[in-house]
Amino acid sequence: RRAHSHTGALPATWSQIDNFLLRNPDRPKKRRTQNKTLKPRKPEQEGQKRSLHMPGKRYPPVKGVSQTQQVGMVREIFSTITSKYDVLNHLLSLRRDVAWRRFCVRRMSFFKTNRLLDVATGTGDLAIEAARRYPRIHVSGLDFVREMLDQGKKKLRERHLSGRITFLKGDALHLPFPAESFDTIAIAFGIRNIPEKARALREMARVVAPGGQVMVLEFNFPRTPLFRPAYYVYLNILLPLLARVLSPNPEAYAYLADSIMNFPSPEAFKTMMEQAGIVEVEVYRLTLGITCLYVGKIPAD
Repeated sequence: RRAHSHTGALPATWSQIDNFLLRNPDRPKKRRTQNKTLKPRKPEQEGQKRSLHMPGKRYPPVKGVSQTQQVGMVREIFSTITSKYDVLNHLLSLRRDVAWRRFCVRRMSFFKTNRLLDVATGTGDLAIEAARRYPRIHVSGLDFVREMLDQGKKKLRERHLSGRITFLKGDALHLPFPAESFDTIAIAFGIRNIPEKARALREMARVVAPGGQVMVLEFNFPRTPLFRPAYYVYLNILLPLLARVLSPNPEAYAYLADSIMNFPSPEAFKTMMEQAGIVEVEVYRLTLGITCLYVGKIPAD
């Protein structure tokens, strides 16, 4: 979306006339009757923000930005790709993203609160899959991008799940829930976009009941010599080409590739979870290792 600059109340043609008259003071000035017909701009609706994205804009590498800058990039990216987010996810992963979420949901357990928190819920795919599989649970979905949540709410109404899934805008580093509120907490393809990953994991662990689960589903850049080159070509050449044709913000998918390649290895991320107080962490490598599911527990009293 192009940003428009407003230098004054008059149209450009009148500014040009003014400049001409200043250079030629003997010419009679015309009355600016056209000024009366200018319509005032409508005020933006509450909560509506202009996208900062400019066509052709490139996002800097993840390693070259501050934590605050990365958060701003992520917010901008996800607010500009909302309309085609689900379609592109399914298409570019050949619908493997659906299978990965189902694999995650099948390993959830509910024993005390019958509540699930889906952090970085986006448009709610994981929350919806969990609510369908476990009819007795209530799901809370949290995200900090309003446009994604609005899209998710439409999906809830279409699937008649508004009574069982609640979406709210919030920060993964400051979850608006008391301790031990959920049996399971999950984040699917979101921890990669949080600069302070260790802090986010500690906050997730805080709101889970003793004996409950912390689940992280995330992309991984495979280390196997045979598959690594092929996946590199897909991420850095094929994916950006497809995005230029299909996405309203193709540079978002250049960021996606960069963030995947800079995410910690499965071994390093497992250690990070353990350092956050999460125990018995298991790692499931899915689809030749391009995605990993990490499942850990909060120690029982």
